[in-house]
Amino acid sequence: MKREIRVIGFDDGPFTPRSRGNALVVGVVTRGGEFVDGVLRIYVKIDGLDATKVLSDAINNSKHKPQLRVIMLNGITIAGFNLIDIEELFEKTSLPVIVVNRKRPNMKKFKEALKNFEDFEKRWKIVKKAGPIKKVEVKDDKFIYFQASGIEDIKAAEVIKLTCTHSLIPEPLRLAHLIASAMVKGESGGRP
Repeated sequence: MKREIRVIGFDDGPFTPRSRGNALVVGVVTRGGEFVDGVLRIYVKIDGLDATKVLSDAINNSKHKPQLRVIMLNGITIAGFNLIDIEELFEKTSLPVIVVNRKRPNMKKFKEALKNFEDFEKRWKIVKKAGPIKKVEVKDDKFIYFQASGIEDIKAAEVIKLTCTHSLIPEPLRLAHLIASAMVKGESGGRP
């Protein structure tokens, strides 16, 4: 695996529970975990189901697409409960997708929260399609969790380790979080 593999990581900006409409999402293109090559800005509906299409369109229309090798997501939800179908995202972009979580998701609580939506069955199907949650050691006895589509688990773990240069979260996701926070709040802060 090349140390300067081009990865795009997406994270959303903060919004309040009373927010209506769209949420800002930032994509950061890095070479491995060291250099930033570009930044994308898009919007998705809060609690909608348009994230998969919006992300795939943004990637496919980006000048960075020819160099990209992997898509990284900070969880399979963005903008509240706007679920990303990682299989479909892989199919539409031809790029492997790696979903990263700092902690193991509590699927029981997550499923209960999704039951508040009229289209629960559709949403739960997207969650199940993401596959099993695995863990990877990124630093001495420090683990994070991931799911993947279009890439073998061992290769996904390798990409995660390669891009975790400044924290336990891969650099494209860490930077996307900082930039999205700053664009919404005026300054960055918080952990992805």
